[in-house]
Amino acid sequence: MKTAHMFKTGALAVAMSFAASSAWAMDAEEFVDSAAEKGFAEIETAKLAQERGESQEVNEFAKKMIEDHRSSNEDLKERAQKKDIEFPDDATLMDRGKAMILKLREGENFDQAYANNQVVAHEQTIEIYEQASQELQDEELKEWASDQLEMLREHYGEAKQLQTQTGAEGESGN
Repeated sequence: MKTAHMFKTGALAVAMSFAASSAWAMDAEEFVDSAAEKGFAEIETAKLAQERGESQEVNEFAKKMIEDHRSSNEDLKERAQKKDIEFPDDATLMDRGKAMILKLREGENFDQAYANNQVVAHEQTIEIYEQASQELQDEELKEWASDQLEMLREHYGEAKQLQTQTGAEGESGN
């Protein structure tokens, strides 16, 4: 009898720990929202960089960001729609605020601000995708997030290189 009670208590503790850990895990809707918003912000700041950027490196990087993040968002949107997950249609207010700060900068200052913005943005995005690749319960989205990390890490490396090229390295971000 005592063994049965201990077993029930132990099983209850294990079940409660699973419930607690899954309560803190990222869910599919949260990931889709965060990933899409970051992608939209990348596209919008890259469009601004194509308008205001002075260096060829900034313009080339911005073009790549538009192409890669547009493609990634389109793929994510298709996956979300198949799962009846609402796909956001705009960047978060904070990301739009970063884009507005960039609008105020011109010439070299703009190029440096954009490079700094891209390093920080990609650090944040990589963090979201790493968390999703470990915590998502939806195996398809979990695998997709994991697959996207290589591209995002490549972008991060290129953004760090852009910081050096624009003289922004070591400056504070937005």
